[in-house]
Amino acid sequence: MPPQVSEDVEQSEGASLPQDHRSVREQPVWIFGYGSLIWKPGFQFTRRRIGFIRGYSRRFWQGDSYHRGNQQAPGRVVTLLEDANADTWGVAYQVQQDQLRHSLEYLNLRESVLGGYVCKTVTFYSRGVQARGSSTLALVYIATPQNPLYLGPAKAEDIAGQIVRSRGHSGHNLEYLLRLVHFMRSACPGVEDKHLFSIEAASLALAPAPADRQA
Repeated sequence: MPPQVSEDVEQSEGASLPQDHRSVREQPVWIFGYGSLIWKPGFQFTRRRIGFIRGYSRRFWQGDSYHRGNQQAPGRVVTLLEDANADTWGVAYQVQQDQLRHSLEYLNLRESVLGGYVCKTVTFYSRGVQARGSSTLALVYIATPQNPLYLGPAKAEDIAGQIVRSRGHSGHNLEYLLRLVHFMRSACPGVEDKHLFSIEAASLALAPAPADRQA
């Protein structure tokens, strides 16, 4: 049987708890997701927490030629921009040591090899505990301007047009956008993300009927 875990444990599809108690005696690692890792982590974890990191803004400035686009028509996905006055909300996953190697190998392929992201360490604040100053270090994947898929800033209408036209191995780029919007509105009510919501509005104005944009 799996070990007893705290009430904030949630299991994603394909994730599993450790098979014994040995790993809980070792230091776990936290991994923060602010894009598709929110709804599709794809790796093993033991605990999931909603919260935020400080000093970064989420931006649709990274090109995607595999998951949400292709070489001829790359999609747009999110990366982080250093911004001293901003917070970015997402989900952090606790990964035990016996899960870590498999998880990092998977993320290296998904985020670095196919996505052009680099791994950094940030401070993560869980929702509901920020008033007490509780925080933990977490790994996060960020696409920098140095990678060949980086597209950089553009008007919301131009980003929306690219999103509405693009599709990749993981589905339509619009689905990616709308999943992220749904997370923010349902899990982080009252948190404003002007960049995200402006692109949502511009994309819905351009998007075809729902039956034509299924992922």
